[in-house]
Amino acid sequence: MDHVGPPRFVSVGDTVELAPWDPDPAAAYSWAVASAPADAAVSLTDDPVQAFEPTTPGEYVFALEGPTGTHHQTVRCFPDSGGRARTPHEGSSGGALRTEGEAGHYEHGHGGDDEGRPRVRLDGRVDGDTVVVAATPHTHPDSAASDAALDVEFVLDDRDTLTSDDVSVDGRELRVPVDRIEGRERVHAVAVGESGHSVADAVALEREETGVAVTRLYDAPAWATDAVYYEVYVRTFAPDAEHGATLEAITERLDHLESLGVDVIWLTPVLESDDAPHGYNITDFFAVAPDLGEREDYERLVAEAHDRDMRVLFDLVMNHSGREHPFFEDAYRNPESPYYDWYEWQASGEPETYFGWERIANFDFDTLDVRRHLLDAVDTWASLVDGFRCDMAWAVPDGFWREVRARVKAHDGDFLLLDETIPYIPDFHEGMFDVHFDSTTYATLRSVGCGEAPASALLDAVESRRESAFPDHARFLLYAENHDEVRYRVECGRPASLAAAGALCTLPGAPLVYAGQELGQLGKRDAVVWDPEHTDDALREHYRRLLGLRREMPALRAGGSVHRLDYDVTAGDPERVTAYGRLAPDTDNAGGGTDALAADPRDADAAVVLCNFAEGSATVSLDIEVAPADAVMGDALDDTASLEVDDVLVLPTAPAAFRQRTTPSGSAR
Repeated sequence: MDHVGPPRFVSVGDTVELAPWDPDPAAAYSWAVASAPADAAVSLTDDPVQAFEPTTPGEYVFALEGPTGTHHQTVRCFPDSGGRARTPHEGSSGGALRTEGEAGHYEHGHGGDDEGRPRVRLDGRVDGDTVVVAATPHTHPDSAASDAALDVEFVLDDRDTLTSDDVSVDGRELRVPVDRIEGRERVHAVAVGESGHSVADAVALEREETGVAVTRLYDAPAWATDAVYYEVYVRTFAPDAEHGATLEAITERLDHLESLGVDVIWLTPVLESDDAPHGYNITDFFAVAPDLGEREDYERLVAEAHDRDMRVLFDLVMNHSGREHPFFEDAYRNPESPYYDWYEWQASGEPETYFGWERIANFDFDTLDVRRHLLDAVDTWASLVDGFRCDMAWAVPDGFWREVRARVKAHDGDFLLLDETIPYIPDFHEGMFDVHFDSTTYATLRSVGCGEAPASALLDAVESRRESAFPDHARFLLYAENHDEVRYRVECGRPASLAAAGALCTLPGAPLVYAGQELGQLGKRDAVVWDPEHTDDALREHYRRLLGLRREMPALRAGGSVHRLDYDVTAGDPERVTAYGRLAPDTDNAGGGTDALAADPRDADAAVVLCNFAEGSATVSLDIEVAPADAVMGDALDDTASLEVDDVLVLPTAPAAFRQRTTPSGSAR
């Protein structure tokens, strides 16, 4: 890749990594300042990887001289808007935001800022002999300012041939003559207001035989947005497998996942590692762990999944290696080792790590050999799978993730990048990741399940995505448990777990089921129990019905909206009950779609969802008319004026019922 990536949008005080892409560790690289604000002081070193911290707003352009020529990197810096720190919470990778010392309590932090950053979306069209790129900015949901108060800044991509002389900007539109587009040109933009700048959006303009096509660059692959995800903890999913036969045994369980309605399988790491069963302490980034099988077994698993129309995610660990990695063993307390500079070191001589983890060592991304090694690993596994679940994404430099994205998307435009970042970070949607772990809704589900927050807080969690500055086109993974957490059923009880399943399958986002969650598994990393005499068959059917409904009902699809409703709990605990509306993406407040009720409840464009997290039933009355049919169970209801909710009901309604209401809570991401 003969370039150094897309333009960067930052605030004063942020740190920008400048690094060569597709580096040759044996080559010479030199950075220089091509242009900068008149009063800016910029100091660079002779190192190939630089950490630049702007102190003056304005546009900076850096030039990298390397073996393939000179390449430029634009950095647009805005005044400090505050609150954009990327500080991880202490805890396990993938853990909840649990407050230290308070068992069972979960914070509802969202990991963004409280400064009210705006949002923006770019779209393009061909208008005669001109391509028009239009920006649609929005103020923060709590802002008193109007969208009209926002400015938009467009920036062209240094990797392409278009220059400012080729385009014209009129307010929120950028125009470029069709005949100026020879190959692929990219346009980036941010919304700018008094509270700062937005996460950037981008489009590509590509010359084709019949004209010019416009593609949005930061949308998730279509297959990923409405998918059902399933995490396989590889060393306990098939507990009876012999040494070297685990991947084969997992393959034999694919029929179970298919019958459950799974679309995407995320397998925890399958590479060689130390003896920790989770597999995240990698000792060889290019070899399958012998206790699991061989590469051919992994390839067969992927092929068998594809035969069942299921995609496979590879768990990508880039932040560290295990301390039993031969490179680390050679480097430990040996400054003369050729691998010593591969790792970050403490003054004590011990490697840097996070959270006191004693069996890993953090890589030093200032070393080109590290980048080359990891990028080669990315290339090796990307060709086999459909996406990466990116472990500890917050601990890896932003610029490296941008390069990973460029590499895998060049190979497969529908390749998925899913980031594990706790709490989530809005700026990670800017040219890095497609789908984000929704740690906020996870934490809220736990608090609701434990009775420490009202069930209505779930909608607050969904709304916090926008409040934290995620753009409306960002997509999220919803989960109630994973391999790092106590099982939801153990902490919150079976009744709450039934309601949580309903929330996962009806709130905006793609649901994740952790191995054994659907079977009533109690141990978070114990061997999955497959014996029908010891599994919760009713719970499995509950998940199967809900996941099927999530796939079939238009009202629950990604891109639609969620609406707050007025309701009255006449029997039961009102704090343990919530109700909300869902509206299909093509049936908006402007009046699209039809207002007629669907003949089949599962075909509804609009629906009301009720969840009861308490033991026993609750009776709820709504101020909205619903069809007398529960789409989950397929049962007819005798009375819609007084609804009895055991765990979850999904009731079709007419889209017009929501158009008479206030602004929806948010889009279905």
